[in-house]
Formats: sequence, C-alpha cells, structure tokens
Amino acid sequence: MNPLYGVQPGDKLKTVTLPAVTRLDLIKYAGASGDYNPIHTIDEEAEKAGLPGVIAHGMWTMGSLAKLFTPFYEDGFIQDYSIRFQGMVYVGDVLTLHADVVSHEESMITFDVYARNQQEKDVIRGNVVFRKHLETSAT
Repeated sequence: MNPLYGVQPGDKLKTVTLPAVTRLDLIKYAGASGDYNPIHTIDEEAEKAGLPGVIAHGMWTMGSLAKLFTPFYEDGFIQDYSIRFQGMVYVGDVLTLHADVVSHEESMITFDVYARNQQEKDVIRGNVVFRKHLETSAT
C-alpha cells in the first residue's frame, strides 16, 4: 500500500538534515546546471557583490528540498512545485528540510515545504503538489 495514503492535514513528513554545504557542492552544481556566476564559487567575487562569502545557488537549495519526496517516488511524483527564497545559504550551513500536509485528496497531497538553517531561520518556503499513483486491484 502507498505509504502516503494515510496522511492527513497537519501531518508532517520525516525531516531530512543535509550535511553542511561545501564549496565543492556548489562547484559541482555550477557544472551540472551551467550557472557559473562566480558569487557561488569565488569568495572575492561574492565580496565584491556585497556578500560575506559565496552563497549557494537558489536552485541548488530548491532541488535539495525535493529530497523530502525521494522515499515516495515509487508511489507518485511531484506534479507542481513553487517556492520563495527567504534567505541566503552559505558554505557551512546545515539545512533541515520540512514538509507539512496541507490537504489530501484521492490522488493528490499538497504540502507546505521549507528549509531551515542551523539558526532555525527559513531559507526557502513553498508548496508541493504530490500526485499519487492510484492503486488498482489485480484481476
């Protein structure tokens, strides 16, 4: 049975705590995404832009937040995903990922999702609509 079938509004998925963000994470993401903006990899360039150091790509953070749903990909897929950036993510930050059930219909579950840093400050918030594969009985 699909493990998401029993969730109700107010329920929470198990949180995921990521390892501390490393410069290598950001270099790898720059190569994979094609986003070579130097504020993500070179301290001097980030400082010229008025930042205290390199910052993670916003899309790296957004992609990481989707890891909350990895255990459920056999059961369905993310149909819709929208976020708002709330704060910057720096090298060394430790992010904890959260998903709270907002609504549960037959084939869809809507979640509030967010990531918080080690200071308990939100760095990203949004919504995910997860579309479940409907179970069918074998004939």
